[in-house]
Amino acid sequence: MIRSVNTNKSIFWIFAGLLVVFISISILTNEYFWVAIPFGILLSYLGWQNISIVFYFLLATLPFSMEYNFSSGWGTDIPDEFLMLLMSGLIFLYIIYKPEEIKKQIRHPLLLILFFSVLWTLNTVIFSVNPVVSIKYLLAKSWYIGAFVLAPLVVFKSKNAIKTAAIIMAASMFIVTAVILARHGQYNFRFAEINNAVQPFFRNHVNYSALLVSSIPLYFAFYKLTGLKRVKIIISITIVILLIALFFSYSRGAWLALFSGLIAFILIRKKLLLISYFTFIIISFGFLLWMKNNNRYLQYSPDFQTTIFHQDFREHLIATYRLKDVSTEERFYRWIAGIRMIKDNWLTGYGPNTFSDNYKPYAIPAFKTWVSDNKDKSTVHNYFLLITVEQGIPGLIFFLLLTGGLLYYAQKIYHSTEDIFYKTVAATIASVFLILITVNLLSDLIETDKIGSIFFLSLSTLVVTDFFSKKKSVLATDV
Repeated sequence: MIRSVNTNKSIFWIFAGLLVVFISISILTNEYFWVAIPFGILLSYLGWQNISIVFYFLLATLPFSMEYNFSSGWGTDIPDEFLMLLMSGLIFLYIIYKPEEIKKQIRHPLLLILFFSVLWTLNTVIFSVNPVVSIKYLLAKSWYIGAFVLAPLVVFKSKNAIKTAAIIMAASMFIVTAVILARHGQYNFRFAEINNAVQPFFRNHVNYSALLVSSIPLYFAFYKLTGLKRVKIIISITIVILLIALFFSYSRGAWLALFSGLIAFILIRKKLLLISYFTFIIISFGFLLWMKNNNRYLQYSPDFQTTIFHQDFREHLIATYRLKDVSTEERFYRWIAGIRMIKDNWLTGYGPNTFSDNYKPYAIPAFKTWVSDNKDKSTVHNYFLLITVEQGIPGLIFFLLLTGGLLYYAQKIYHSTEDIFYKTVAATIASVFLILITVNLLSDLIETDKIGSIFFLSLSTLVVTDFFSKKKSVLATDV
């Protein structure tokens, strides 16, 4: 007991000393991020004692994280990317110390597909037209996988652990949504001001709406699992608020994604989830071939003078319908360029993170818009196409296998278990995943900190659910 007290005192004085040192450094250099270092050291110590602390803290910070540029060439998302790096380091050491913790789960087919896809990504980095930016991509992906794929295998040892993670994420996103909704209200919910309202937590309303719509299925899961009428009422009110926020996000892709998420609950019950997904893929490829035949797509080239950004959302929707909205036409411009790029590097692609520097020679001037200069170096706005361009056709195949495998296991778990908790988890993950697939048909957000995290976390949670749904006796005390 005395030794424990002395140890705690020593830790306190060490931390206090470090805090004084780094506060002094920050004052002398006018760089106040130095103050975060002693807290990072303390969090590392706490994480080694209980790795769940860092993991849950990371989940709580995801919606609140913001982009920060330390210099013109170095930017990151704080604090979540630093926490991802810390979480990955801790989980790496933890696995070395206790490899038996994830020995069985790591052999799951979904994780094996992910592992081979990462190996293929490494191969594309080697053949990249710009290895430096591709290596940065690979490093970032490694700590995404460490924090959101490997860490849950260790943390999610019970139903309560999964519930805690879901509650933390849902509550955190609701708080951010409430703040953004209040700020947007000060602008009278005008469409032209939505990007201002979501700052500094999100780059734009598309990123915001994607995370917002991904959180909604969690509340349906909470409603399903609770038996308390008062709690059901609170959850129902919360869902209504989130739907109002989603409406005022003015994101057409997110509205469509919400519909996809709702459809997922129907498809999984009727065992049509996987077949619907592959039917969609076949139809999509057929449509592309049809558009390419006799250059039929040229019939839809825009009028440069009439494709504009509308300040009024009603006009924005009308312009979309008439193919005169600049964001829609700019997508066509980049999609066509991306498709034309594939033939030159169909095997290994151009390398991760290289699309924005290489697509313009393949673009067709007839589809050019007044924002085609692409000063912010955004990408192709379709993740399936992006991964094909940057990692070749094998990269796309790996991704399709991974997404199809996830939907397969979600449906399999849903129909093979009688446990209502695991059924709900499987259905919720299927819903979230169809939402992510939908938003990434019009964007490429899996490489972003917020949506990428949800993607990998969904994958890992499903692996854990599949493993423990077969061993209910292990978790009987948590029911």
